[in-house]
Amino acid sequence: MSEPLIRLDGVSKRFGKTVALDDLSLEVPEGTVCGLLGPNGSGKTTAIRILLGLTGMNSGSASLLGVVPGNPGFISAVQQTGSLIEGPALYGRATARQNMEIQAATLGLRDADVEIRDLLELVGLTDRADSKARGFSLGMKQRLGLALALMSGPRLVILDEPTNGLDPSGIVEIRELIKRLPERGVTVLVSSHLLAEVQLMCDRATIINKGKLVANGTMDEILASTGVGEGYKVYVRISQAEAATAALREAGLEVEDRGEGSLVARGEIEDDSEITRILAGSDIWLRGLMRERPDLERVFLSLTDGSDGAG
Repeated sequence: MSEPLIRLDGVSKRFGKTVALDDLSLEVPEGTVCGLLGPNGSGKTTAIRILLGLTGMNSGSASLLGVVPGNPGFISAVQQTGSLIEGPALYGRATARQNMEIQAATLGLRDADVEIRDLLELVGLTDRADSKARGFSLGMKQRLGLALALMSGPRLVILDEPTNGLDPSGIVEIRELIKRLPERGVTVLVSSHLLAEVQLMCDRATIINKGKLVANGTMDEILASTGVGEGYKVYVRISQAEAATAALREAGLEVEDRGEGSLVARGEIEDDSEITRILAGSDIWLRGLMRERPDLERVFLSLTDGSDGAG
């Protein structure tokens, strides 16, 4: 197995009396899209700053692309890490192509025309390559920002709120772009408060709370971490909710009453016909039935004591 591109091992960091990170350990394997989640003030930004060598730690160890901060080769590791933090820094009076050319010159890249064309095509801006960035929509600016982050040919990119402020179509565009990056040999660490998007975008997740790691693994492992499995949303008449709950529980199922005739049943259920059969046997008729899968938002809230502000 290859060396994780990001590794923190027992890292602690204090600012005066404030504990930002508390014995934090985590790994991000190569070739993955990993979500970095936590309530505001949980330590996500501090962890990223330590990884990039922007701040030190009180104890523990860290490595970026297999290199420890301060060791020979660390500057090269940072140069192989692209980033899109908050919003992209664009020259509004310059075209998309010119912004890419400026980035190439900043990175010391020569004869980068082919790479620029390739990246503009990747983010869907070929037709707007010669349009000035100041006229771009927020979604187009985010796509151009992502292209700029990829200009150095990084092995790793760190993205902070890449879908923030986008409309639904823009969110989908950025999500699909990010999901395809591992095909180009790029590992992604993405922080976002849109938990439903993280669930669709990422194959792994890391959740931090009060500077401590509370979950780190594949998305399936994270979703299963609270022990809440798949279930069925059951809709009945409000007057029959109590009887439906009793019938389902008698059949050995766990039932959560969400009010207004809405129930969630979990347990050994072969398919939805079993729910129908149980209720019909008690002369209870369904108004609706659908499968409910574990979702990242519920898992996140359960692991962070209900704290909001993920991302």
